[in-house]
Amino acid sequence: MPFTDLFDSGEHRRNLGHFAAIANMATVDGEIGPEEEKLLKRFAVKLDIDESEYDEVLINPTKFPINPPNNTEKRLERLHDLFRMIFADHGIDDHERFLIEKYAIGLGFSADTAQKLIKRSIEIFSGGVDFDDYRYLLDK
Repeated sequence: MPFTDLFDSGEHRRNLGHFAAIANMATVDGEIGPEEEKLLKRFAVKLDIDESEYDEVLINPTKFPINPPNNTEKRLERLHDLFRMIFADHGIDDHERFLIEKYAIGLGFSADTAQKLIKRSIEIFSGGVDFDDYRYLLDK
């Protein structure tokens, strides 16, 4: 087996775990809505999840462990993906917040950092950014 196959396998396991976390967030409030399903399919393509894996994850998303990336940029990208799924129905409930905090810690953020990131992300995703932040985000 070539060395690159080992890397691909590890990367795919991380992607599968991440996809499972996204699917778990989509199912937390009951059925998967049309907007959530559309996002799940998009994430499946982005993360190279095939149809059989997709089906298996939807049956039991908690079966797949979190395999955190080893850099902050990738971790933030994974949190961003989850927030996109959470806010597909334009809001976040207490259970979703609890799960995303747990996931952020599982990604390797400290509890304090996770809470700060999540608080700020909720402000951003719910439209609660002030004008200075808005300008900063536009200029970025």
